[in-house]
Amino acid sequence: MIDYFSLALTHALLAIACWRLLQRDDLDSEQEQDAEKDGPRA
Repeated sequence: MIDYFSLALTHALLAIACWRLLQRDDLDSEQEQDAEKDGPRA
């Protein structure tokens, strides 16, 4: 027998984690990558 509560809980937590990652402002920002390309590497 499948424990539906545990399946629902884990899937809900994964969905919340994905939602929070997609809502981050720095996800669409490329400022750090541009700064690394322009500056010399040590």
